[in-house]
Amino acid sequence: MGPMPKKKSLTVRRVFVLLLAYIMLAVSGGVVASVLFVPGVFGANKAAKAVIPSLKVENVDFDVTNLPQKSTMYANDGTTVIATFYNQNRIVVPLKNISKAMQQAVVAREDRRFWSHAGVDVQGVMRAFVQTYMLQKSQQGGSSLTQQYVKNVLLMQAIEDDDSIAQYHATEDTIARKIREMLISVQMEKKYSKAEILQGYLNIAQFGSNLYGVETAAQRYFSTSASELTPIQAATIASITKNPNQYDPLIESNQAESEKQRNIVLDLMAQEGYITQEEAKKDKAIPLKDTLKVQNVNVGCQDTGDYAFFCDYVVHRIQNSEEFGKTQEERYKLLQEGGLKIVTTLDVDANSMLMDTARNTIPPNDSSGMEIAMAAVKPGTGEVLGFGLNRYYDATPEAANDPTKTSQNYVVDLADGGGSGWTIGSSWKPINLVAWMEAGHSINDNLQTATVYPTTDFACDRYTGGADSWKVQNAFGTTVNPESPFLGLVRSHNTTQASMGSIMKLCKVADTATELGYHDAKTGETIDKTASFTPSMMIGSVNVSPLTMASIFAVYAANGVQCNPIAISKVTNGDGQELKVPSANCHQAVDKDIIQTLAYTLNQGVTRSDGQGRNFQLNNGRKSFGKTGTSEDLAVSSGSFIPNQIATFAVVGDAQNPYAHRIANMSINGVYNSYWDGSTIAAPALRSFLNAYADKKQLPIDNDYGQPVAKYTASGTTLGIGGRAYTQRSNNSNNSNNSSNSNNSNSNSNTSNNTNSGSTSSESSSDDQ
Repeated sequence: MGPMPKKKSLTVRRVFVLLLAYIMLAVSGGVVASVLFVPGVFGANKAAKAVIPSLKVENVDFDVTNLPQKSTMYANDGTTVIATFYNQNRIVVPLKNISKAMQQAVVAREDRRFWSHAGVDVQGVMRAFVQTYMLQKSQQGGSSLTQQYVKNVLLMQAIEDDDSIAQYHATEDTIARKIREMLISVQMEKKYSKAEILQGYLNIAQFGSNLYGVETAAQRYFSTSASELTPIQAATIASITKNPNQYDPLIESNQAESEKQRNIVLDLMAQEGYITQEEAKKDKAIPLKDTLKVQNVNVGCQDTGDYAFFCDYVVHRIQNSEEFGKTQEERYKLLQEGGLKIVTTLDVDANSMLMDTARNTIPPNDSSGMEIAMAAVKPGTGEVLGFGLNRYYDATPEAANDPTKTSQNYVVDLADGGGSGWTIGSSWKPINLVAWMEAGHSINDNLQTATVYPTTDFACDRYTGGADSWKVQNAFGTTVNPESPFLGLVRSHNTTQASMGSIMKLCKVADTATELGYHDAKTGETIDKTASFTPSMMIGSVNVSPLTMASIFAVYAANGVQCNPIAISKVTNGDGQELKVPSANCHQAVDKDIIQTLAYTLNQGVTRSDGQGRNFQLNNGRKSFGKTGTSEDLAVSSGSFIPNQIATFAVVGDAQNPYAHRIANMSINGVYNSYWDGSTIAAPALRSFLNAYADKKQLPIDNDYGQPVAKYTASGTTLGIGGRAYTQRSNNSNNSNNSSNSNNSNSNSNTSNNTNSGSTSSESSSDDQ
């Protein structure tokens, strides 16, 4: 065997050839251009600039201003921040809104020849080559700011596309990646100005743990804006990007190294003449921890306190609304990356008072384990003002083991993060009276009542009835025969509701419910398309959310104007463009005269001695309106309003398992009752909230609302069951039907709502239990 060839040493000539090959690859991507053999090209970026314009990279088009940025959710004042959302915590700002010191700090730290090179810093590449391949020291990057920007964009796009292969290629430690970045960088320098590229870099670079862009960093570390950053603050931020996790100054164990890196940047800034040596020395003497002024950031709904349930509702509305994208994936991405400014309808005062009222009514850790869910809506607008729940929002797995916490919002529909709905008992009954008047009847008609009704008496084109009968009775088994619809609502008698339904038929009641905005909480369907479409729906055997019922009571409070509930009033994207938001679709759904007559009746339920709404009476002589409901011992409810100002609804019960955990024979907040109804807990909760809200907002007193209209209060016609001839039957109650006599009472004047042996509605005979 012959002698082995001698290993070639790295002569000066060989080094020069290797260096030439490396730079040729770096600058031209392997395309040999004769001008590159000019020796001067390696000594100055000026020569490189003459070469680069001829290089082209196809299909490269990075928008330096189009970056994922965080979205912010606000209350209705447009300034109170509820929450932020992001995949990358970033606020994009133009270069003019970034302080000169910040621009100088990052250039000094990352690419001091940025303003003179053409995307690839030839001197930096040469230095990196010598350090890495000749002296075999630690690997050097030699990347310009433009290259770093390109790398960040490629990585960001790969992450957004969930492309693991692209992510690998964007970060792989190879010359091939460097070449790719260089080629794209020179193309970008042809398309964009230096200022645009610097702007892009300052907005995309990572400056901490899940913290991107200088505006977000300025707010997070120093509670200021990027435009106000001082040299020492800018130096702190600029130093982080080399190793965002290791140099993040908010991590206490990092602070010594973070301060060291900050001081390096200050020296570099002085070296470049951006600050004086004296200024650098003075700033370096200040401990880093003394310069921080940390601003906490709430990410998502989890850590937003009492705003959390409303926040969660808004997120669901965005994800469920086509205005924000064709698919839920598009809508989610828009929320997480679109830089949205979301102004909601949340009234900070209303929400705070609702949450306080809910927890004061039933403490979260109350031994009863009962939930209370409250909603408030602005009449005539559809604006959801706030929610009240006696639970703490928690979307973590640990919440399952803590009965005081939940991420389920029992106030709203299933599709919006809620449950399957609540049965509401007699709180439904105002719908029946509206339907009655719409059918052309007077509230003072005399109706024959009974405790058994053939279901065929309710038959219509969508409900056929059957061979069975509906058994229905009032509290304590008392009946009134005949009785007017007026007194049937004031006293909340089930038998009269049934008689009304047998005359106007079930389809009419369903149509009126739809008119008012009713839909099933679980399915979103109108009631005639659900299993609840039976006669017992007339006494509240339904599945409905408190928000839907608050919106229906808002129709009563707005002279018949019906609006779909809305939680978002305005959205602008990162470019400041206003996006379309879901409409409340406000319209005149019910005749004003009917609503005025209904409001009169609801007020009489508050003021009459035989009325079931006495616990709704508000302070300062304010005219009051309300309706209670008791669904056997499954749930109790109440609805009330202040005309044209606010409408509210509350439900109390076990939201998860009402049949196994009934609201009877228990103490709630230290008070024991064998029988709980809407007047003993739900109505007082609404009264407490409305009094506090009216005082806080100085709401005007409008005691003219609720004027009965003669057309609907005329002396009534006597009608039999099902519209047949009236049959006189003995009864155990006074037959007084005088709707104008507010003091009219009788031996059974306190008999109230509803015990339905076959359905789900009953109420106490007294409101002051």
